Amino acid sequence: MDARLLLPRPVRRLPADLAAIIVLTLVTDLFVLAPVLNETPVRIGLGLVFVLFAPGYAFIAALFPEAGEGPTHTGNAEWNDGAVDEVSEGIDGIERLALSLGTSIAIVPLIGLVLNFTPFGIRLVSIVVSLSAFTLGVSVVGAMRRWALPADERLVIPYREWIAGTRSELFEPDSRGDALLNVVLVLSLLLAVSSVGYAVLVPTQGEQFTELYLLTENESGDLVADDYPTNLTQGQSASLYAGIGNHEGETVDYTLVVELQRVNVTYLENGTAVQPSSNQTNVTNVSVDVREQAELRRFTPSVGSNETWQRNHTFTPPFAGERLRLVYLLYKEDVPENPTTENAYREVHLWANVSGDQSGSN
Repeated sequence: MDARLLLPRPVRRLPADLAAIIVLTLVTDLFVLAPVLNETPVRIGLGLVFVLFAPGYAFIAALFPEAGEGPTHTGNAEWNDGAVDEVSEGIDGIERLALSLGTSIAIVPLIGLVLNFTPFGIRLVSIVVSLSAFTLGVSVVGAMRRWALPADERLVIPYREWIAGTRSELFEPDSRGDALLNVVLVLSLLLAVSSVGYAVLVPTQGEQFTELYLLTENESGDLVADDYPTNLTQGQSASLYAGIGNHEGETVDYTLVVELQRVNVTYLENGTAVQPSSNQTNVTNVSVDVREQAELRRFTPSVGSNETWQRNHTFTPPFAGERLRLVYLLYKEDVPENPTTENAYREVHLWANVSGDQSGSN
């Protein structure tokens, strides 16, 4: 029994070349996305072949489903005179190969450009999924267009003839111009392969950093960096949204410590302590002495690379006072026994007045 009979009829009817492109796409996805397989060197080889060839070949197959052999000449004598009887509507093997490579090199950056303006961004998963969806989609279109043609006009891949023709075109050109074009084609292919290979093997490391920010919710329900609560009442709750943006290039286990602090702020002007005023121009340093503190909350989020974590934080001031400091201290590693703004990886804070009773009086 033929095992192919177990497959659905449309799958059995798939042209061999497009079936190979679909298999290449699925296998590449497996080796790129599967947790264990994506650590093997096979991933790099499959990725290079897929990116440089598969999208373009599938696209060209959809554009030119018919067989083609290039110009048809009347004979050797007329060939020498440059006479041509007719020109096939399709494209021959070497043209299809060259267009597949060139089109792939054009399609991949365009898909990356589109992804850059979407919420998914230019990430490994989004690029692989987008390229795979494009390749599978145009492969199906190419198969349908090929099925719609009469049997004698459909493209049938003559693998042996292609190999022989490619060898003849590359190593036995008809003119110096053809030889020059062959050299340019080979150099372009080597340049493309080496560029993509270098990008895969030696990825560029951009600036690594973490964002820490506070937001509030406005009347329409949007989160904005405005209208922070600055006048509070002891015993009554207030709400903020804390956010962490991870751009460290790897998943990070953060710890976010929230404290309310009573501080003594000393302004130094030319080395002398002064009272702050609106017309000061020579304040060179500010000394902050924490006199009392209370930890309100501690978060321990694990944030993936290029991902954002946000959490609504509702807190109740445990003590009253003027110009208290509500501080958010972020750590990437172990939290010290005494968290401070000096030993934190990132910190943001707000100044708030907390009244001692619900009427708002001091």
